[in-house]
Amino acid sequence: MKKTAFITGITGQDGAYLAKFLLEKGYRVIAGRRRLSTANYWRLEYLDILDKVELVYFDLTEGATGTIRLLEKYNINEFYNLAAQSFVDVSFDQPSHTNEINYIGVIKQLEAIRSVDKNIRFYQASSSEMYGKVMEIPQKETTPFYPRSPYAVSKLSAHWIVCNYRESHKLHASSGILFNHESPLRGEEFVTRKITDSLAQIKCRKLDTLRLGNLEALRDWGYAADYVKGMWMMLQQEKPDDYVLATGKTCSVREFCEKAASLLGYHLTWKGSKDQEIGIDTKTGKTIIKVDPKFYRPAEVDILCGDSSKAREVLGWSHTTDLDKLVEIMVEADIKRAEKT
Repeated sequence: MKKTAFITGITGQDGAYLAKFLLEKGYRVIAGRRRLSTANYWRLEYLDILDKVELVYFDLTEGATGTIRLLEKYNINEFYNLAAQSFVDVSFDQPSHTNEINYIGVIKQLEAIRSVDKNIRFYQASSSEMYGKVMEIPQKETTPFYPRSPYAVSKLSAHWIVCNYRESHKLHASSGILFNHESPLRGEEFVTRKITDSLAQIKCRKLDTLRLGNLEALRDWGYAADYVKGMWMMLQQEKPDDYVLATGKTCSVREFCEKAASLLGYHLTWKGSKDQEIGIDTKTGKTIIKVDPKFYRPAEVDILCGDSSKAREVLGWSHTTDLDKLVEIMVEADIKRAEKT
């Protein structure tokens, strides 16, 4: 019998890639969407799956009764919660709103599953941001958390409530602690996509400079299309658990810029320091990158690097796309977009 999966956050990067993956597995995919004045389905169109998923109105801030009606109507087998207020910077300005969506919304979903059918398997999108001021390098499932933003705090609260429902109510509820994962479907608010999109715009003479904050921040960047497979693998296990998905390698924002710029024919050299630092193309002498203090975080996360040994050993998961290939994929997509617009 065909399985039915429900996905929140379908219009985001992960939701779109997960939907495509599940459709290829033969699933019926139901997807929650908010009532918005303007539909935002470009990612589903990009992957050519918009007409293959069933979109229903759904809001995380609604009471559990809305989720209960949904579960009863569609006979859901697997529930993937990917929706969130996911912008770290915004969470400092809107901490209460961030918590309402990222934490309280999860409780409502878990309560609905507990009421309707405890056999429904639940996936929660946890975040490497929960490690924050890291206690060890690399970070694994047993590493203590030290969140450094309202976003990370809300995600950590949700992470622990999922664990509590798993242990207290015997739900098959698992959390994926995914380290940074990127793609051409990443929002332009995120630094990797901001870099590839802006440099492509500069190449096409549609933008003068790329403005960034902390160039030294180190992140463990993987390819989103690899990571959604890990989400699915977690829900296929007999016992629910939490897993880190990561590449185990780090790259600074500065290095990411250099890789992307090189693919576009630029050769960067850096001048100045701290708030006055700039990136110059040595071929033309043009300044194409500037550090702008307004993009600094109030509390910085200096390094995130994940140890996915458990996922490899238990799930059989591993990333298949290295960073150089990821940057190439993103740059190629963004230069095509820049040339068309």
